[in-house]
Amino acid sequence: MELTDILTEESVVVCTGLKTKREVLEKLAQHAAEVTGLNAAPIFEALNERETLGSTGLGSGIAIPHGRFPGLSGVTAVFARLDQPVEFDAVDDEPVDLVMMLLAPLGSGADHLKALARVARILRADAVVEELRRTLDPRQLYAVLTHPVASHQAA
Repeated sequence: MELTDILTEESVVVCTGLKTKREVLEKLAQHAAEVTGLNAAPIFEALNERETLGSTGLGSGIAIPHGRFPGLSGVTAVFARLDQPVEFDAVDDEPVDLVMMLLAPLGSGADHLKALARVARILRADAVVEELRRTLDPRQLYAVLTHPVASHQAA
């Protein structure tokens, strides 16, 4: 699975003025609703419910909130670059500024896990993370995330 299979250029956003984890999840849900045509409130509820099981903040300023959701035809991603880091209850207690949200259809076990693994590999690459933090341009962010550089190819 390639990131371009689940992430479109329109699914990459820069978020300004967000102060809390809840605001980040609400913004991601709102954008996911625009991309999928689904209602934002239940998307937020799915993301928030998953967060109650444990934070999806991986550390190093990165979070991958995710959940399963009815009505989707496939895994959908939304990437947000926050202008200011937000407390996210991450494993390293550091605030988060790079967030890749994943929504998967109910019953999509393997695809959901493949998407999570792919995103985690990409966001573990220091060069990629550094490039993402250098820009607030959604087109450049999309290009960095989807460019087939050697660090991405370790899949």
